[in-house]
Amino acid sequence: MANKRLLLGDEALALGAIHAGLSGVYAYPGTPSTEITEFIQNNKLAREKGIRSKWCTNEKTAMEAALGMSYAGKRALVCMKHVGMNVAADAFVNSAITGVNGGLIVLVADDPSMHSSQNEQDTRFYAKFAMVPLFEPSNQQEVYDMMNQAYALSEAIKLPVVMRIVTRLAHSRAAVEEHEQMEQNALNPYLGRDWVLLPGIARKRYVELIAKQSEILKQSQESPFNKLELSEDKKLGIIACGIGYNYVKEYAPKNAAVLKISQYPLPESQIKTLAAQCEELLIIEDGQPFVEEQIRGMVGAGYPIHGRLDGSLPRTGELTPDNVAAALGIKIEPSFIAAQNVAPRPPALCPGCGHRDVYDALNVVAAEYPNYRIFGDIGCYTLGALPPFKALASCVDMGASITMAKGAADAGVFPSIAIIGDSTFTHSGMTGLLDAVNENANITVVISDNLTTAMTGGQDSAGTNKFEQICIGLGVAPEHVRVVVPLPKNMDEIVKVIREEINYKGVSVIIPRRECVQTLGRKLRRIQAEKK
Repeated sequence: MANKRLLLGDEALALGAIHAGLSGVYAYPGTPSTEITEFIQNNKLAREKGIRSKWCTNEKTAMEAALGMSYAGKRALVCMKHVGMNVAADAFVNSAITGVNGGLIVLVADDPSMHSSQNEQDTRFYAKFAMVPLFEPSNQQEVYDMMNQAYALSEAIKLPVVMRIVTRLAHSRAAVEEHEQMEQNALNPYLGRDWVLLPGIARKRYVELIAKQSEILKQSQESPFNKLELSEDKKLGIIACGIGYNYVKEYAPKNAAVLKISQYPLPESQIKTLAAQCEELLIIEDGQPFVEEQIRGMVGAGYPIHGRLDGSLPRTGELTPDNVAAALGIKIEPSFIAAQNVAPRPPALCPGCGHRDVYDALNVVAAEYPNYRIFGDIGCYTLGALPPFKALASCVDMGASITMAKGAADAGVFPSIAIIGDSTFTHSGMTGLLDAVNENANITVVISDNLTTAMTGGQDSAGTNKFEQICIGLGVAPEHVRVVVPLPKNMDEIVKVIREEINYKGVSVIIPRRECVQTLGRKLRRIQAEKK
């Protein structure tokens, strides 16, 4: 009897990769993708097989390391959230030109409704842009099953394969039936020159990538994950993508004509068959109207298409069973009714968090200057934009605080202050600091070091105990790299250091260092448990 396990979508994907002969996972923490790598790190079978699973400095380094493992003939997995794909894009897009050797899956977890993100971008556009296959599972079992198929496809066509999941699938649980486990590939480094993207080679490789498109389309049209269910009802045809297929099955009539799409590029023949048999189409997809826009081009002007573009579904936010039911013309009671008398509670920094003391000190000093600006970054400390601190002027993307502070200083803003976390600094802040040093920008950089990647659950931070050396190595004067301990009892000292460094005409770095109260608490509880 097959073994069944109750798994998150993230966990099902991780287990599917392990069972498909994975040799290494490369990732930077980012909700809702973090649990994939954590599952592999904590999995007994993965440890026995020696699967590499340490965190990377950022998504670009993760993508490049995974590509290097693929070059050596091994199966690799690289994981990130959707905005992380922007960081990895240079290596990702070019990996379609080099091709792969061992199977390479690029897992991207999208976050419709921006539960913990800056935008709602849709990774399907990246796969189409790079001209590589994409899988979009509809449930946890399919996530697990797809891993083996995706690796096999990757090795058959010698291209990376994108796997797209969304928050609702990543963080919900279902029973998953396991299949037979595969052994890892033997070491088999590639011997050709296809990976050297000199223009002459790249032009040849690009022609070969174009030539593969007909095979990629054929694979999609024959995929077991794309399923056309025709009906005698010729009125409405439904195209349901990924997780949307579950919602359609929950509310659509049993005799509805449905095309399930979970592998891309779009299976044109099935789409045209459905359109020819129905009077109109409803497109159900989580994210942007990626499929809807393409189908409008396939079926021609005048054919009625409904979805996010015509208002049948909301243009923003994640797909839900309720809005799918509404698009199908089914009236239901709302599945969630908010309490009328409960005030919303915004997120806040933890009691005892060192970031609190940093903001208290910054606000004391900043108040002495009428035109100050504090530029923020991505992490727990972004909450310094909210009451009671209300300190930040910006938060755009990973690492932007330092370069935005530099640009503002170039424009004449004084004081121009950047605050960035330890993990974010090594992710993408170091190059901005080098720019600032090279121009001797008049900025003060605060690297708020809590010794972990706290926002995503306390993963290892790449630069722990190295920040002073990194900053000095990048050219910051050693006497202007200052370390303080963010505690209320040290407030006078912290204020004094901030004031001194603001008045220094050049690049200065202040490192408030105190361990995250959450990771410290877990560590102390573990120590106590071991003593018992």
